[in-house]
Amino acid sequence: MRVVMVVTNPCAPDPRVLRHAEWMQEAGYRVTVHAFDRNQTHPTSENHKGVRIMRYHLGDTPFGGTLDTYRGIRRFQRMVIRTLTHDPPGLVYCHDADTLRVGTALKQSLNVPFVFDMHDLQHTWVRYPAPQSNLRSFVSGRMKQRMVKRAKHATAIITSSTQVKQEGHRGFLQWLRHHGLDGSVVENRPVPPFPSTKTKPEKEWTVGYVGRVRDIKAFELLLAAVKEIPPHERPRLRIAGDGVAAAKVRRMMMDEVEAGVLEAEITSSFDQSELSDLLSEIDVMFAMYAPLRGNILQGALPVKMFDAAAYGIPSVVNDGCLMSDLVSEEKLGESAPWGDAERVAQALLDAKDRCVELHANGEREQQRWLKAMEQVFELLQ
Repeated sequence: MRVVMVVTNPCAPDPRVLRHAEWMQEAGYRVTVHAFDRNQTHPTSENHKGVRIMRYHLGDTPFGGTLDTYRGIRRFQRMVIRTLTHDPPGLVYCHDADTLRVGTALKQSLNVPFVFDMHDLQHTWVRYPAPQSNLRSFVSGRMKQRMVKRAKHATAIITSSTQVKQEGHRGFLQWLRHHGLDGSVVENRPVPPFPSTKTKPEKEWTVGYVGRVRDIKAFELLLAAVKEIPPHERPRLRIAGDGVAAAKVRRMMMDEVEAGVLEAEITSSFDQSELSDLLSEIDVMFAMYAPLRGNILQGALPVKMFDAAAYGIPSVVNDGCLMSDLVSEEKLGESAPWGDAERVAQALLDAKDRCVELHANGEREQQRWLKAMEQVFELLQ
């Protein structure tokens, strides 16, 4: 049976999407990923370990919470619905809330079941550029209402985080339950084998950030924290990734390099095959995010924290939320209060010589995923 996955990024790659596509394929299904290549820079068709990736080129569309973003995603949704209506699959697998329109449309018109895989609280992204904006808060609230309404029609809901301590902070599973939905948790952890782990730095050390560069405030905090460290102890910075704030972050860091404040290497997008080499350069992963838009406080877990831990690298994360509970519970690094450069600096120093171990990895998550999908597989028989 043919299964279609839908995602509003180019899947070039998207490790979680492709991991679940491979698991679906191992379960005996033929998988095609319908992806939105917003910048039109990747091949329109690609084969990844037997999974076909079909990318839509529909004009340049920015990431973020702009009107152009909304219009571009609507064009993509309509095109996918039209394509699938002509050639219906056995199952639609929706990655994140901005693809639910496709799942519900096929369900209503052709009774095709769908799965909702919620990696993130997608409605919070519209608040990202201006978290205090009343207009953006209103739009975000409307998006949340539509998401909850559509998700109720899913055959199964999978999400990426849950509470890890009895009195700890909530995860996305608890958020879903609060809104009358239930689901299963599959965390975004890498699948072994993993390479040899890091060793303690002898003298020079490096703090890294690997992933989407979306929020300049996080890098302003990182820079302020590094400046709190005496010059002879300061780390080198290694930043890799693209995103809406990438150009601003690059200029900001290069100004400091030219002023002799720090050493830094900054590169743009990378693919999964390059991740190992990038992580081999890093002694501490910086995984802190501005919490105002709400996603962080509701239970987001940065995949870079798990990727780093697989290589023995500790992470520094936000205090006062689920990621700090998990870091503490599994001894994966340090946490520090958002906005406190002195405390962040101390957390980076405390993590510098540590080597951590990722005890639970993607193999556990595959078993969780198979259990979560049992009712779906029964329906498809």
